[in-house]
Order: sequence, then C-alpha cells, then structure tokens
Amino acid sequence: MPPSFLTRQGYQKLQEELEYLRTVKRQEVADRLHEAMEGGELIEDAEYEAAKNEQAFVEGRIQELEILLANARIIEETGKRDVVQVAARVTIQEDDTEPEEYIIVGPAEANPREGKISNESPLGRALMDHRAGDRVRVDAPGGSFYVRILKVE
Repeated sequence: MPPSFLTRQGYQKLQEELEYLRTVKRQEVADRLHEAMEGGELIEDAEYEAAKNEQAFVEGRIQELEILLANARIIEETGKRDVVQVAARVTIQEDDTEPEEYIIVGPAEANPREGKISNESPLGRALMDHRAGDRVRVDAPGGSFYVRILKVE
C-alpha cells in the first residue's frame, strides 16, 4: 500500500479517533448488542440488526485507521516554499474571483470546508510542482478551468 501523507496534527487526530473507537465505541456497541440479545426474538429484532451493522462499521473503521496509520508518512509544515508540495499553503485565484487559500494534504486529511485539499484531487494534482505566478489548468469532472498561483508557503 502506498504511504498516506499526513500532517502531525492529522496523524494525532486519526490516532485519537482510533483510540476512541477501540475503547469507548467498541464497548458501547457491545453493550447495545448485549441488550438487544436479551430483548427477545433476535431474528426480528431491529435493534439487534442495527447494533450488528454499527459493530461492522466500527470494526471496519478501526481496520482502515490501523492500515492508514501504519503506512503514514508525516509531512513537515515548514515555512517558505518555492513550489507546491504536500503541506504547502497555496493562494490561488480563478479569473476575476476572490483569491482562495488552501493547504495541500493527503487524502485522509482532505476537508475542503477547512481549506484542506488532497494532493490527489483534480485541483491539488494540478497545483503540484508549480510556483507562484504560474497559470495552471485544472481538469475537473465538471470541466477544465485555469487558476493563477498567487503565493506558495
């Protein structure tokens, strides 16, 4: 499996989620299952079925996080940069719109609402290895567009 790029903050956040799932959430689900099993007919018990589904989700997420963290590569958020790389803070502008600022992160940390875009997203991929002043074509599912890189930090 290829490495997953994470900031120190992102790595810590995922570790905390994993610890919560292993300790608190697993026990909550086990308690729900136990209560549902004592409730009577298991075949028709919706609560039992819901608890089993939640257990499967929790165990799947635990496994996903374990693999992700085992293959994690911590990216350093160092000051000034010349080119866009993972962990870079990039200010871009599309035509006559307001400038937008993003931090390039790995897919596991991507959250566009927080200004964190994946290096594997169409925009992130297009920006990689470019410099301030470059005009970059972004090939997105909704069509192509151009952005100008105003600043790279």
